[in-house]
Amino acid sequence: MPLAGRAPFGPRSLWEIDPGLGLHPTESFVKDRLVGCQQRAEAIGGLPVTASSPGKVVGPTDEAEVKHRLLICAYACLVSPEADVPGGGDLMAWNVVKRLGRAYRLWVLTAAQNCEAIEAALKEQPLPNVRFVYIELPGWLHVLMRHQVGIQFYAYLWQWKAYFVARGLQRRLQFDLFHHLTYENDWMASVIGALLPVPYVRGPGGGAHRIPKPFLKGFRLGSHLAEFRRSFGQWVFRHDPFFVLSQHRARVILACNREAVEGVPARSRQKVQLLSVNGISGHELAPPQQQARSEKFAVLSAGRLVPLKGFDLALRAFAIFAERHPEAEFTIVGKGPELNHLESLIHELGIEKQARIVSWVPREHLLASMRSCDVFLFASLRDGGGLVVVEAMASGKPVVCLDLGGPGLHINEECGFKVPARDPDQAVRDMAVALERLASDRNLCVRMGRAALERARQVYDWDRVTERIIEAYEQALGVSAFESRKRPSGAVA
Repeated sequence: MPLAGRAPFGPRSLWEIDPGLGLHPTESFVKDRLVGCQQRAEAIGGLPVTASSPGKVVGPTDEAEVKHRLLICAYACLVSPEADVPGGGDLMAWNVVKRLGRAYRLWVLTAAQNCEAIEAALKEQPLPNVRFVYIELPGWLHVLMRHQVGIQFYAYLWQWKAYFVARGLQRRLQFDLFHHLTYENDWMASVIGALLPVPYVRGPGGGAHRIPKPFLKGFRLGSHLAEFRRSFGQWVFRHDPFFVLSQHRARVILACNREAVEGVPARSRQKVQLLSVNGISGHELAPPQQQARSEKFAVLSAGRLVPLKGFDLALRAFAIFAERHPEAEFTIVGKGPELNHLESLIHELGIEKQARIVSWVPREHLLASMRSCDVFLFASLRDGGGLVVVEAMASGKPVVCLDLGGPGLHINEECGFKVPARDPDQAVRDMAVALERLASDRNLCVRMGRAALERARQVYDWDRVTERIIEAYEQALGVSAFESRKRPSGAVA
């Protein structure tokens, strides 16, 4: 309900009036109350109370410099420094928003739990043309966040609240375009896209990829049930009338892998373009320092220690390879419920002296490890993105992976080996053969590493990813609506 003539909470002196956007907190109030981001973004006359930077209210202001107004839904955006394994969608949304903010006036709807991390980042790098709007559901619904299935329902309900906030913003601001950036699942409705009368672009997203049935035979009952719940849940969400409407209204649908493209109904497939959900910042693309090669051939892998990541397949492939290369070593970086099982498998395979599992490390440490290895081995059975694969490419390393999901899109024959996933025994043998080829031909290893680095630079640099998104905007609205001079220039860290 609109609150006429008074601030939503706290003394009136703590609030100031923006003629275009209503009530907003003063500088002193932001300093006092944004610490820890404990306050909730409340709707005032349909507009959320929010600030884009601690210490001052930052929003798009220069109409002459930046003309077009974009509304972006980014339920996931950035990531808390305390997070063990950052999500690809979180990093994608933050990096894309930063770059789009150089060209357009942005209003970004995001979950309230992202507030602390975003505000901390904005202290270091203010985004004057971006206004973040933090939206939170009632506290009693937070119980849904305790389980994976509940998280999906929470995100869906959150979208409905975000729609009503977006509707209020649209009445006042008249956006040129709406972009559903995250939640990046391609099977969930974009409620704003379905109902807000604004041209919109969706993605990049994915979710249609599945674990190949022959590989499920080795999974425990709990993992089988999880796969069934996932497939059934997606079926339900894909038959939501608002999902059907949002797919119909999208002018461009960005899909992050081949399976996602095939999952789009035939009637909408002409609107689909391939674009990875993963990327890398320009300063992380520097080639590794030239180092003298030791006699040991170093293999690295990383990720959450869960069955679908296929670390058991990677260990079995390495064990076959190590029979001819006893000097080789294999390091897995990660944490998760499969730790004890994988450590037992290492013992069972007799590779205790060559293979080890180390706990997850900060991202900069992982990148350093990638630059010092010889090859990155990634046997994930269901990965829509596969961020670590792009990071390994950016580190100048060849990749051996399965030809599934995101990794199957990232890797080509010049920068690594992507192995068909017909059955577990075949996949293990083929990965072992790929490791053998790289270990026996160090020149091949170096050439593929250089090609991987160049592919990361040309395709996965966040500047290139953002350019692709702007092209999608141009297609959605017509090239004349988004002048080429509005493209972001220069690199963004």
